[in-house]
Amino acid sequence: MEPGLWFWITFNAAVLGLLLLDLGLFGRRDANGDPAPVPVRTALLKSAGYALLALGFFAFLWTSYGPEAGRQARALEFLTGYVIEWSLSVDNIFVFVLIFARFGVPPGYQHRVLLWGILGALAMRAAMILLGTSLMREFDWIMVVFGLFLVWSGWKMLRSVGAEESDPRDSAVLRWLERRLPVTEGYRGRAFAVREAGRWMLTPLALVLIMVELTDLVFALDSIPAIFAVTDDPFIVYTANVFAILGLRAMYFALSGVIHRFRYLKHGLSIVLMIVGAKMLANYVAGGKAVPVEYALALTGAVIGGSIALSLWRTRGEARPPAG
Repeated sequence: MEPGLWFWITFNAAVLGLLLLDLGLFGRRDANGDPAPVPVRTALLKSAGYALLALGFFAFLWTSYGPEAGRQARALEFLTGYVIEWSLSVDNIFVFVLIFARFGVPPGYQHRVLLWGILGALAMRAAMILLGTSLMREFDWIMVVFGLFLVWSGWKMLRSVGAEESDPRDSAVLRWLERRLPVTEGYRGRAFAVREAGRWMLTPLALVLIMVELTDLVFALDSIPAIFAVTDDPFIVYTANVFAILGLRAMYFALSGVIHRFRYLKHGLSIVLMIVGAKMLANYVAGGKAVPVEYALALTGAVIGGSIALSLWRTRGEARPPAG
């Protein structure tokens, strides 16, 4: 059963409404009228709320959506895809922390950057999902390309563990923008662009937003092929991505102060990417789903949950390193 036009309109309107509600209701301001940093407790509650929304959607698929014969399989595909996308989105937080630290973004303005970053990420991923779905349906051998890419990407991530992160200010894209576009010397409040001396100028906050969008684009190159190893149903791929991305901003504020403790998360993510890539190759060879989706869900959850648990246990009592 394919969702109709009204479902897509309602679903996307609800997503946009959640983001606007989040910005308007929870976007607190300090005594000077500037955006206040998001408290950790609020971020944790919102993260839990978004996770419960995803589980509620899973329950809706399991009990009510589509023909009864295929409900459970479709619901499990959604949950597996959501766990994969959520796990890979946590890796974004490492880069976000680095970008905000290196650009000296005030905590109150990070909320705004991540909001617009998420809107851009949703649009980019929708386009990539449509492209990926078309390729998968037109050329079945593209599964081999995606599978090999995921195995290579996982191996590359594993080898990069412990290496020093590159400075986002050294980005070639950033240097190109700074050479060709007028940029103010410092931040101008929460504005991305201002008019000064008779001309429009970007602010450093706009450059930070561009870096955040580029980061998500890079991560989407891994995460979109990864979920196609679970299902080629664009409805499941898109909704799993949406629910994972919706909670990303709240998760950033909940975890940014302790992200240094997730020492073995990249190990777990790299293993998941290689497993998913191998599953996609096996699917192609078998001419169908070589590994039941519930097994993929259990294995993904065990690897990611184990890497997080091991990280927190091995880093207990460690102080947060200085930002820089």
